[in-house]
Amino acid sequence: MDTIADFLTAIRNGYLAKKESVSINSSKSRLEIAKILKDEGFVTDCVVSDAKPAVITLTLRYFDKNIPAIAGIKRVSKPSVRIYKAHNELPLTLSGAGLTIVSTSKGFMSGRSAKKDHLGGEVICQVW
Repeated sequence: MDTIADFLTAIRNGYLAKKESVSINSSKSRLEIAKILKDEGFVTDCVVSDAKPAVITLTLRYFDKNIPAIAGIKRVSKPSVRIYKAHNELPLTLSGAGLTIVSTSKGFMSGRSAKKDHLGGEVICQVW
């Protein structure tokens, strides 16, 4: 089971189906990724319910009501093949216009933040 891949697939399918929001069961890693997506402007809002089990609801962002903010989302490091990079080797997504999410020793962060703090780690996914 790759819970992060399931999370990214739910987001991708939500945009393909032109949904307003997507709900998926919560975990620490999913919540951190959702917060980064919100901070970088790829989703409008991220809300966690208090119910058991907790559910993350992402409000998807569209331009002109029909163009999705996320054109593509790709899982890089998988449970079977982990991809680790040093801070100076972190990949640029779409020549810097996209987002790379990295799991570092200080938690999940964007590739730009990791480079700035000189932190390498596992490349989780790329969003453009």
